[in-house]
Amino acid sequence: MHERDEPRGTGPERDVRSACRPTRRAILAKLAKGDASVLELAEPFDMSQPAISKHLKVLERAGLIARGRDAQRRPCRLEPQRLKQAAEWLGTYRQFWEASYSRLDDYLNDLQTKEKPRDRKQTRNHRRAR
Repeated sequence: MHERDEPRGTGPERDVRSACRPTRRAILAKLAKGDASVLELAEPFDMSQPAISKHLKVLERAGLIARGRDAQRRPCRLEPQRLKQAAEWLGTYRQFWEASYSRLDDYLNDLQTKEKPRDRKQTRNHRRAR
């Protein structure tokens, strides 16, 4: 993992960027089911434990997960409040995009309505030519 892979920004934006990688999303999904050790989190991936640990550090710095101590084991757990904040932040953009798509739908419907009379005229003219 390179320095450029580290999410920039602050708050919810950084949190969302931290979760953008498929590996990190899969880790978050597994932690949504309960606490897990690094070994348990690394199991489904074809990567080394140090590589998984780097992903976990990014998620931990973003506040999306926390790591505890249980003797030799360092279980990871989800930080739901931080995820909620990121989801709320994304929600504002969702509203923006839904409104934009709605306006695009209206515009395309207007275009289709305007094209229909033209299409009919071309069909009638085509029939006359035969």
